[in-house]
Amino acid sequence: MGRDVQKQSSWMGVRGRYVFLVLLTIQCSSSILLLHYSRVMPVVGDQRYITSTAVFLNEVIKLAICLTIALYEVSKSAPPSMPATSLFGSLAAAIFTGDSWKLAVPAALYTISNSLQYIALSNVEAVQFQVTYQLKLIATAVFGAMVMRKSLPYAKWMILLLLVAGVALVQIPPVDPHELDRRTHVYLPRRLSDLQQFGVAAGPVLRKRSATYEGIQDDMIQGHPVFNARTGLLTTLGACFASGLAGLSFEKVLRDSTQSTSVWIRNVQLAIYSIFPALFIGVIFLDGERVAKRGFFHGYNWTVWSVIAAQAVGGIAASFCISYSELGLLQAASAMSIVLSSLASPFFFDIQVSAYFILGTLIVLVACFVYIPSPLNAKSDLRPRLPPIRIEKAKSSPDTDGSGQELAVPPNDFSIKLPTTPLISEASALTTSRPGSPSPARHHARAHSSRGYFGRQHHEN
Repeated sequence: MGRDVQKQSSWMGVRGRYVFLVLLTIQCSSSILLLHYSRVMPVVGDQRYITSTAVFLNEVIKLAICLTIALYEVSKSAPPSMPATSLFGSLAAAIFTGDSWKLAVPAALYTISNSLQYIALSNVEAVQFQVTYQLKLIATAVFGAMVMRKSLPYAKWMILLLLVAGVALVQIPPVDPHELDRRTHVYLPRRLSDLQQFGVAAGPVLRKRSATYEGIQDDMIQGHPVFNARTGLLTTLGACFASGLAGLSFEKVLRDSTQSTSVWIRNVQLAIYSIFPALFIGVIFLDGERVAKRGFFHGYNWTVWSVIAAQAVGGIAASFCISYSELGLLQAASAMSIVLSSLASPFFFDIQVSAYFILGTLIVLVACFVYIPSPLNAKSDLRPRLPPIRIEKAKSSPDTDGSGQELAVPPNDFSIKLPTTPLISEASALTTSRPGSPSPARHHARAHSSRGYFGRQHHEN
């Protein structure tokens, strides 16, 4: 295991773990709710913002924050007389040397996962996305068995199957009997007055639109976003598997690393390798025409900037959890955020909750809390290992190999030398398998041995 993973589990105490768990839960819930609201809120300038630009700015903000703190860490170990050019050179050497190139794979997967989350939350409700996103546990278990050779007990595989059943129940759409009645009974106005009433009722919905068919469709979609359940489910599954594989590949890089690298340096490496696919594939290749036509920051407001900031903070927190082997803390916060989002969604969104949705959510929550280990217990296997204890016998003469040369004893951090008692050794040599009367030497040895080592030393003095 690399030095990056061999961190002390006491980097925060029990109280700190409680605080970090609560803050991480609030961050997960607020990030999802804000992102969903930014995709369904009234449009700014008749057009919504381009999601690829938000993903790119998310990585830029993470890079700026982590690069600043990493530069501060490097400056603490540098002499005061070091010029700024040498300081930046030391930082660049720490970032681009070693196994930093291995982080290109998890960085690209994280970028894909973030991009798919925007598409998913544009087509499903926030709570439904969070419940379905718990399938990330299955992706982590499957890829962990394939990549990291991690074995999982049979009971936990059964819990994951229960998780799948709960997610399947959540996907059942709510059915309104009144809505079904309106669909089966077609209403056709027979009189002129009925037709006028129908037009008056549809008046508030109608608004000014473009003269072209393309403009009419865009205006209708922008003003009244329509959810596509199939697209939302597929993109959510894609985000689950991409994020799970990214986390495992990042953990594997940390475990296989032979260098001690700061967490902030790792975050800088991830952000740098994430910027390239976000910029060249997302902004330029996929959305280059729309960005050139509308502008990079078209449709931005305080909600969009809040989403970008929340996602940047969440990405940094997730990398901290993986670096310190606190993946259970991250998974527990993701599961607890479902409860928080379920309580907040009715106040912010017009959602329809069915009995299947409630039952499936409860099943998913139970499966998550049974599957995930307790995030508030410190892990003993990550504590620093004590130096080995070596027991040696004190001898009057140094160890020799028979030729008269003294044997070199390797140094040790912690050793105990136990004295020997020659009288006890002599007495043990007189012991035979045949019964007999005790010899005077035995009584003499027992008399001295009863005093103990410290008593004999006092007697000799």
